Amino acid sequence: MIANSFSPGPTSNTVRAADGKVLTAPEDWVLLPPGDAALTRQAKAAGDHWVVSEKKGRKVFSRGVWASSATIERIRAELTAERSTEGHAKRKEADVRRREKTQGQYVEDFYGAVLTFLTFHPNHADLAGQIARAVTSHATPVGNGTVARTKRIPVEQRADAAVIAWMRHQTTAYDSMAIPRLKEKRREVRRMLAWERRNEKAQHTECAGPC
Repeated sequence: MIANSFSPGPTSNTVRAADGKVLTAPEDWVLLPPGDAALTRQAKAAGDHWVVSEKKGRKVFSRGVWASSATIERIRAELTAERSTEGHAKRKEADVRRREKTQGQYVEDFYGAVLTFLTFHPNHADLAGQIARAVTSHATPVGNGTVARTKRIPVEQRADAAVIAWMRHQTTAYDSMAIPRLKEKRREVRRMLAWERRNEKAQHTECAGPC
């Protein structure tokens, strides 16, 4: 079975291999765009195919899968028939309810983690709640790509990073800064702004006098 990874080629029917070689897709192949995970998964398992992805910055984006047109159409028809059954509809509804419940619990847990990270003095409880709601609303939607959606670090660390990122964008000129395109320079600027935001947070943690 041919199953290699490629980047887009110079024309719509070509791909580029890791060594730079350009290959033309067989005449009976079509490019299956991303979007239907089940169709893509089964098409890849059914036989020869080319996986196409493109790297932009640090992110890699799927551009689809080249495979036999007949194979893709056969699998698509089978999936359409399966998805039209009552049993499939009930499973989909159950999946949606489960995801909504899981998401709701995560949002609640994340909000609590943000409040714990802020640890504002009780006199600033209203401000802490406003910031926690704003950060949670921005960071937790599914698919938004923020640090809050990663599972590589504990939720407490996600909350920490999300607060610092939110404050960087909301309370500094970071988005409009002309940062030199030098290695690690943007990371350096982020560290500096994070240090400043942590100092601001500390001012609300302990309240001296009439706060």
